[in-house]
Amino acid sequence: MKIDMHCHVKEGSLDSKVSVEEYIMLLKAKGFQGMVITDHNTYKGYRYWKNHIKGKRHTDFVVLKGIEYDTRDAGHILVIMPEGVKMRLLELRGMRVSVLIDFVHRNGGVLGPAHPCGEKYLSFANTKRYRRSPELMKRFDFVESFNCCESEESNENAMKLAQKYGKVRVGGSDAHKPDCVGRAYTILPEPVTCETELISMIHKKTAFETGGNHYNKTTKEKMGKVKLILTYSFWFYNKGGELLRRHGRNAKMEQENPIDPIDPIELYYIGKQG
Repeated sequence: MKIDMHCHVKEGSLDSKVSVEEYIMLLKAKGFQGMVITDHNTYKGYRYWKNHIKGKRHTDFVVLKGIEYDTRDAGHILVIMPEGVKMRLLELRGMRVSVLIDFVHRNGGVLGPAHPCGEKYLSFANTKRYRRSPELMKRFDFVESFNCCESEESNENAMKLAQKYGKVRVGGSDAHKPDCVGRAYTILPEPVTCETELISMIHKKTAFETGGNHYNKTTKEKMGKVKLILTYSFWFYNKGGELLRRHGRNAKMEQENPIDPIDPIELYYIGKQG
């Protein structure tokens, strides 16, 4: 089953120029059977699919719910939760990555760094958090080893990172424009129909095939050295959003992610490291 595991649609992402409908049609024309909608810090794009398209059109195409979460300290993280699990906290960016990992695992989901070796602040391996605590890589479930909007060097390093830590590899286009859709893929050894089935494959460390063609018309490429402006703009945007949503996030944290005296997930990983 050929799917795109990193998709941004305009119903959920302000910077996307591709509607859910167009995205599906473009992917189907290129031989894809599914996609994971991963808008930044929101499920609006997936909700649009669920409320307006699901069961009415494209019944031969699988659309799964994901999210690209903007952490406070570790860049962008792709998250997939089981169907039916609705957590408002994942739509309030700014959690620390260690808290995010606990939260996702406690609720049956999986997660991994998007474009892990890409731009500073946005990519896990280029953050202070990774340099201070590289062992956090052990707690992710997968790594995005091919992102068509990244450079060859970035993807090569992402592949090495996945291999070093023995993580499942996934591929995604990270497309925001029509001509980028379908340039990256993940091939699953068997079809899936829901998030739980994909999560189960990842838990079993099923090998996925990833690859695609690099997209050389990204905003970063056009800006050249001035792309630092884009990088720092994202940092300020993310930091500002984290501060603005702190009160709401803290309230939801108490409701959806209470602190246990002993965290069994932490004990599991401590035991594995020991």
